Order: sequence, then C-alpha cells, then structure tokens
Amino acid sequence: MKCPYCNAQDTKVIDSRPADDNSAIRRRRQCEQCGKRFTTYEKLETLPLMIIKKDDSRETYDRSKIEKGILLSCHKRPVSSDQIRSMIDEIETEIFSMEEKEIPASVVGELVMRKLKDVDEVAYVRFASVYREFKDVNAFMDELAKFLNNKQEPEHA
Repeated sequence: MKCPYCNAQDTKVIDSRPADDNSAIRRRRQCEQCGKRFTTYEKLETLPLMIIKKDDSRETYDRSKIEKGILLSCHKRPVSSDQIRSMIDEIETEIFSMEEKEIPASVVGELVMRKLKDVDEVAYVRFASVYREFKDVNAFMDELAKFLNNKQEPEHA
C-alpha cells in the first residue's frame, strides 16, 4: 500500500479489525519511510447482478420485485410470512449460485413459479396468469390444463 503522505511503497500493517458489520476489514498502517500512520479499508468487490428484461434492457437485481410478485400472488391465501420469506431466500440463493453477471428475467419468473407451485396452487395460478401474459381465456385454460395434467401424473422414483 502506498503511503498517502510521502508516496513510499513500503508500509506495514499495525492493526487489523472487522468493520461495517464484518463486511470490511479496517487496517491501521504505518509508513516505513516517514513513520506516519493511516487507515485503509478492505472490502470485497462485487458487481451487481443484472436482470435481462424481455425487451433486452437491463436493470439491477432487486429482491423487492420478487417479494412484491409473491405477496400479490399469495394475497388472502394461507401462506405465512415465514413461507414467503423462505421462498424468496431460496430463489435468491438459486439465482446467486448460478454465478452469472446477467440473468434473464424469464429464469427468475420460472423459479418463482416453481416455488409457488410447491407452496400454494392458487398463488401459482395467479402469478402465472400475470407472468405468462395470457392473451385470452383459452390461453389461460390451456396453461391450467397443463398444470392439472402434470399434477395427476404419478411421480417416478
């Protein structure tokens, strides 16, 4: 680390401790040449996750958008806040475990639908009706029929 006072290259760390709720490290340093002390902070460099929208525009990932969609879908349904929080956490874990810098919004939407289907079928249908942007009742009924057919098929072990 270069000394901010004399620009010397040789500095030594005198003390290190966590800072900002353990999200950074605070280091006290001393210049080997001029003897002056200064503080540096070391943080993990993170790039924001970008979501690729249907129109190919990009926006920064926003957890609250997933939360809003799930809350609307689960309105007046027997789904607890803990279940909702857990769903959002699981979706977020899956998204970030992909280790991608950009993820299509369709991937996020499919993850949300998969989680909702496991928790509450009515909430799933509500979310799907908005997410899939059905053009008419027949398109909605086709999707519902697919859902009901998949539900009736026995699962293979």
